[in-house]
Amino acid sequence: MVADYEICLEDIRDAAAALGPYVQRTPLLRAGALGQMAGVELWLKAENLQRTGSFKVRGAFNRIRLLGPEERRRGVVTASAGNHAQGVALAARELGVQATVVMPEGAPLVKVESTRGYGAEVVLHGKDFEQALAHAQELQERSGGVFVHAFDDPAVIAGQGTVGLEIVEQSPEVDAVVVPVGGGGLITGVAVAVKSLRAKVKVIGVQAAAAPAVYHAWHARQVVEMPAGRTLADGLAVSAARERVLGLMRRWVDDLVTVEEDELAGAMVLLLERAKLVAEGAGAAAVAALVYGKVRMPGARTVAVVSGGNVDLNTLVRVVDRGLMKTGRLLRLHTRLLDRPGSLRQLLEVVAREGANVVTVEHDRLAPDVPVGEADVTLLVETRDAEHAQRLLTQVRRAGFSVHGD
Repeated sequence: MVADYEICLEDIRDAAAALGPYVQRTPLLRAGALGQMAGVELWLKAENLQRTGSFKVRGAFNRIRLLGPEERRRGVVTASAGNHAQGVALAARELGVQATVVMPEGAPLVKVESTRGYGAEVVLHGKDFEQALAHAQELQERSGGVFVHAFDDPAVIAGQGTVGLEIVEQSPEVDAVVVPVGGGGLITGVAVAVKSLRAKVKVIGVQAAAAPAVYHAWHARQVVEMPAGRTLADGLAVSAARERVLGLMRRWVDDLVTVEEDELAGAMVLLLERAKLVAEGAGAAAVAALVYGKVRMPGARTVAVVSGGNVDLNTLVRVVDRGLMKTGRLLRLHTRLLDRPGSLRQLLEVVAREGANVVTVEHDRLAPDVPVGEADVTLLVETRDAEHAQRLLTQVRRAGFSVHGD
C-alpha cells in the first residue's frame, strides 16, 4: 500500500486479484427505460447482487486478508449501519477470524439478523453510526482486536475500487459514473480506478439531502459536522466526513449532489418496476440523481452504481406507496362536500369518468373543524402517471369541487 494514505491503481488491482475467490463480478445491466427518463445511455452496476447484497464485502475482505497471524488471533471489531457489518462478518468467517460488530439500535432488522447469520457477535448501541462507532472503538481498545473502519482505511477503499475496475472492463467507452456516497470509501476507490484508466470519465457522487455532511464538506473543502437526519438511505447516513478520505475525494471526484427522500423512494420503485432490481435507499441514490435531474449529461454513456439491495420488507411496502405517489401512480384527493345524498356519488363519477381507480374512501362528518352539514372526504386513487393525475385534479375542479391533491 502506498505510504501517506494514498491509493493507486496497483493497490486496486492487487485487491481484485486477491478477492477473486471471495466476491462476485457483478453484472452491468442496460437500463433503457430509466436511461430514456434520464436522457442518457444508462447502465446499472448491480452491486445489490453481490454477496451479502452490497459492495461492502469487497473492502471488508481486502482489509481482513491483509491481517498478520497475531492480528487474526485477536479478531476484528467494526461499526456499521448494516452493509459493512455483513461484509466484515462474512469475510471474517471465511478467513477464520472472530468478528464483533456494533450496529445502531435502529439498524434495519434484516441487516442485524444477516450479520448474526454470518457468525459475527452483534452489539446494538447508540442512535446513529457515530455513536455505534465510538462504542466499537471502546470495545476494540479493551479487546485488542483490529478495527476495520467502514470507509476510512486504504485497504477498504482499495477493495471498493474493484467496482471501478469492473466498470471499465465491462464498459470501456463509459463517459460518466454516478456513485452513492456515505463516508466516501466507495466513490474514492471507484474514482481512482476509473480515472487512472480513463482520465476523462466524470465521477459524480450522490448523498441523501437528509444526511449531507460529506456533500457540504466536499464543496466547502473542509470537514463539516452535521447530524444525519432520518433517511431511507440509512447506509449513507454519516454525520461527518473524514479528513483523509475527503482529501482523496477532492482530488479524484468531479462533483457531489443530493437527492430528496421522495426521489429515493421513486427511484426504488422505478428500479423494481423497470429494471426488476431490489435496491435499498442508498442503492437507489445514483439512479434517483439521474432520473430526477440532479445529474444532467445528455446522451452520455453513464453507469449508475446500485450499491446495495438489503431493504427490510416492511420498509419496502411503505416505500412502494410513497414511490408510486412520487411517480404519479397514486393520488390522494382531499375535499369537503355537502353532507347530503348524492354528493359523494357525484365526486366518484368524475373520478370514474377519468379512468382512475378508487383504492380507499375516508368520509368524516364528525371532526371538530367540520361544519354541521358538511363532510371531509379523502380519496386514494390509482392513476396511470403524473399527467393523468393532474388531468384528474383539473376535471374534479371543473365539476365544482374544491380539491387539493398530494
